[in-house]
Amino acid sequence: MITRTRLAAGACALLAALTAGVAFPAGAAAGEPTGEDAPKVNLVLDVSGSMRARDIDGQSRMAAAKQAFNEVLDATPEEVQLGIRTLGANYPGDNQKTGCKDTAQLYPVGPLDRTEAKTAVATLTPTGWTPIGPALLKAADDLDGGTGSKRIVLISDGEDTCAPLDPCEVAREIAAKGIGLTIDTLGLVPNTRMRQQLSCIAEATGGTYTSVEHTDELTDRVNQLVDRAADPVVTPVATEGADQCAKAPTLKSGLYTDREEFGQQRWYRVDVEPGQELRASVSVGADRAVNPSYGVLLRAVTVHGREIVRGEAAGNGRTDVVSTGVRYPKADNDEASTEAVCLQVTHSFSAASGVKTTPGLPLELTVDVVDGPSESGDVASFGLGRGWWLLGALILTGFLAGLIWGWVSRWRVAVWRTN
Repeated sequence: MITRTRLAAGACALLAALTAGVAFPAGAAAGEPTGEDAPKVNLVLDVSGSMRARDIDGQSRMAAAKQAFNEVLDATPEEVQLGIRTLGANYPGDNQKTGCKDTAQLYPVGPLDRTEAKTAVATLTPTGWTPIGPALLKAADDLDGGTGSKRIVLISDGEDTCAPLDPCEVAREIAAKGIGLTIDTLGLVPNTRMRQQLSCIAEATGGTYTSVEHTDELTDRVNQLVDRAADPVVTPVATEGADQCAKAPTLKSGLYTDREEFGQQRWYRVDVEPGQELRASVSVGADRAVNPSYGVLLRAVTVHGREIVRGEAAGNGRTDVVSTGVRYPKADNDEASTEAVCLQVTHSFSAASGVKTTPGLPLELTVDVVDGPSESGDVASFGLGRGWWLLGALILTGFLAGLIWGWVSRWRVAVWRTN
């Protein structure tokens, strides 16, 4: 009885300590800088006849898109100006010339009225052709003007049906204008040819391609892209990693892009001063058909090959991007000197049968070298940072409280037996 009481008291104290550790996290990061003009996003939705197919979570592709759009509209940040353009929504006939003009602005790019936008989306019915190229040209015009970030998010379930206007060439033409517009593409239940076309469109403007087979995937990805539009615009710097640390390029803090062949390793070097902390992350994307089950490994090692820290992540074919990261704080003492840290990136993607293996898969590497903790005790432990000492004190207090409670309970039982 006494033992159970003591354990219960200790457990309650430990739970309270853990709760306190969660309730009082380290200080939040400073607010992100904002641009002079509001960021703009134009959602371009395929409403062609093929969107009637019922192969997404037991419902039609159109129903899944409407559900995702409603959730995205609810979550859109206030500072983002959002519009919706359709393709294939109005002309049901067989005349290709007329069908390839079937694109319209369903909701104008500007401050978002969620009720009005949802009402407009609710009226959509799968109808006609798939004029992706013409829709992208019009969508770019919708975003004309201003210096803020501009992003088109194209959601389609098929290839363009308006040749010879190649949507990939349209995307290259938009990129050549130098207006800072990014096109991200999402393929609903994709096939190989559609994946290739949508990947080409995204790659031409520095955007991303994602295949989608479930409603929640569509919602999550569109939300991510809309949120990204509100972030400060950062232009990645192209670099070329080496096949060994000794030949690797030395990188400063920043965002970098590279290509990594299947089965290849890429090496980069970063100089870390005493008292600084290296934070690095890497994302590898599949811009072509790959086999399911893959992963990415990021290792920080010394120039002599000793591993310092590693990060790894795995995928199962449901997403086209896999990411991981590492952190390394360098101690600050009198004998310390600048250390060259080697970053090794390895992935286990494998090409599907008949798919070209060159060029390599796109790789995005983020490097951030910042001032480290001022004291060794400030270094994050189990993700608790400076709250670790408080958690330790609370656990000790809980342990002592458990002992005292057990002793008092035992004394009361002894008095009761005596009387």
